[in-house]
Amino acid sequence: MEKLNHIKSHLATLSQIGENEKNGFINLVSRYLSGEAQQIEWSKIQTPTDEVVVPYDTLAPLSDDPAETKKLLDKLVVLKLNGGLGTTMGCTGPKSVIEVRNGFTFLDLIVQQIENLNKKYGCNVPLVLMNSFNTHDDTLKIVEKYANSNIQIHTFNQSQYPRLVAEDFTPFPCKGQPGKDGWYPPGHGDVFPALMNSGKLATFLSQDKEYAFVANSDNLGAIVDLKILNHLVKNKNEYCMEVTPKTLADVKGGTLISYEGKVQLLEIAQVPDAHVNEFKSIEKFKIFNTNNLWLNLNAVKRLVEADALKMEIIPNPKEVEGTKVLQLETAAGAAIRFFDHAIGINVPRSRFLPVKATSDLLLVQSDLYTLVDGFVSRNSARANPENPSIELGPEFKKVSNFLSRFKTIPSIINLDSLTVTGDVWFGAGMVLKGKVKIAAKPGEKLEIPDGIVIENKEINGPGDLSS
Repeated sequence: MEKLNHIKSHLATLSQIGENEKNGFINLVSRYLSGEAQQIEWSKIQTPTDEVVVPYDTLAPLSDDPAETKKLLDKLVVLKLNGGLGTTMGCTGPKSVIEVRNGFTFLDLIVQQIENLNKKYGCNVPLVLMNSFNTHDDTLKIVEKYANSNIQIHTFNQSQYPRLVAEDFTPFPCKGQPGKDGWYPPGHGDVFPALMNSGKLATFLSQDKEYAFVANSDNLGAIVDLKILNHLVKNKNEYCMEVTPKTLADVKGGTLISYEGKVQLLEIAQVPDAHVNEFKSIEKFKIFNTNNLWLNLNAVKRLVEADALKMEIIPNPKEVEGTKVLQLETAAGAAIRFFDHAIGINVPRSRFLPVKATSDLLLVQSDLYTLVDGFVSRNSARANPENPSIELGPEFKKVSNFLSRFKTIPSIINLDSLTVTGDVWFGAGMVLKGKVKIAAKPGEKLEIPDGIVIENKEINGPGDLSS
């Protein structure tokens, strides 16, 4: 109680945020301090049945009548989580304005996709961007360029909460950090109250919108899927999480379980130490959360008004200029257990194509993918269903460095794996096949000539290129 009162008294002095946000923050902190986090009883975990996690191929086919499709789409809002910055990839501003392919940014592609839907079916699917205080101003400037498109773009901000100084739980802005660094956006679980507090939820309900399709703005595979929407409307599912089969690259992703009669998300942070390896295994937990979510808007309103969405709290300790701080976050996927008739749908891997690093950018800019009408789709010429694994050294971490080190992106249709370390520069028109390792010796620059084919080779210097 003492800590909570300490926080409340300091919070009252902060004018940067309104009452809704202050109340939301107090609510979050008090739940955290009361230690209500439930331990999962491992023996109670059950594998969900096909009724709960529906296989995508069992979804009913769509009607051929475009009027029926229009009716479906008129119920839909597309909401992209746009709070992240491009800092991990060496970019300033929102991550969604990084150029992905052919000069188009994430946001350009999203707008093209929805424009095409609206044009094709004569419907009016709006695009909604949930920004954070980090991305808000830049995003407003950026969306101006779409003013003449046939698509309504709405923006709203997720909450802004003060970081807490770890040693005494004082809000950081009250303790010598009045600038942006004193604050944080509390994770995408905040989408529910933020949508409500912004007034956008009321707007969409008044326009007879029923569902929001929510996805990360950096997931190029998250396109509107009419079969999924049709299934949810017909079966009155209030919540749907798209899951997809795990590969070894996804072992940390959250998974869906049946627990005490409810479907719920199990994240690695909730797993007792003794069971972490079991959690990571592909045998027992075969699927993971793509964070493509479908929400019934009336249900969101009901649950936010009842203050019923008590998702697991994720404590995220950070250090800012030498001060240890704590930020408390929640995830939207964890809300699944509060909705009625909530389901997962086991979707094809193509619906999960996130770009988290320049190694992902290499994949989507290569001949492994094609771009048509804003949709990025995989080249059918590749036989292997899995993508090549790509590891680029720190010299390639920033987008600008990555782009300058490749004259053109190599052909990688028949590549299994690529590892690059050191000061390596790629020529134009290269072809990489099989397992390729390229390592420049420390302090040496390794330039790879144009037009070369490298197959199942390790290259440590110019001499290895000719043989």
